[in-house]
Amino acid sequence: MANLITLSRFVLLLVLLCIVYFGSPGLQLLNAPLMIFVIATDALDGYVARKRGEETVFGATFDIAVDRIVENVMWVVLAHLGLIGVWVPILFICRGNLVDAIRSRGAAKGEAAFDMLHSPLAQFIVAGRFMRGFYAVIKAATFAWILLWLPFPQLMPEFWASWSGWIEMVSFVLVVTSAALCVIRGLPVVLEFVAERSPTGST
Repeated sequence: MANLITLSRFVLLLVLLCIVYFGSPGLQLLNAPLMIFVIATDALDGYVARKRGEETVFGATFDIAVDRIVENVMWVVLAHLGLIGVWVPILFICRGNLVDAIRSRGAAKGEAAFDMLHSPLAQFIVAGRFMRGFYAVIKAATFAWILLWLPFPQLMPEFWASWSGWIEMVSFVLVVTSAALCVIRGLPVVLEFVAERSPTGST
């Protein structure tokens, strides 16, 4: 059941992309709530897995993979539409590939992604429910905020002409905050991996 919820998030992402690229301005008013729903259900699949005793290495890996797909696809799409700078998807893709490559080592030994973290600080920053939730909220807010205003130049051109500067300023702050959290949450994974490989580190 949990894996089906995860799969449904991927399907909903495809629906969202169709609306973004091919939907009428009126239909695009669904962009923001649909984006929030896609990200919010990330917590649902984990909750269902715990309640039904369906926690597996595959499920955890599948969940992270879909998270990464949703995240990276949205950053690329927003950059393609000219709504954010291209540096944003580059940062997220590079960080994601680096962290996932490190995590694949643990997966090969049957370890879930978050089980590879050893220090309490790393557990809090990367695996802690607060940080994971906060990061998800910031990303959801960023994607939803930018997508919310996508049809407004056509739907309400006078409003957009008056308020676009402020709206874009908020968008920039949200994007930079998301990027900072992305780097902060990736650093402990990289640092612990490097420490384990150092001459004084434990193998």
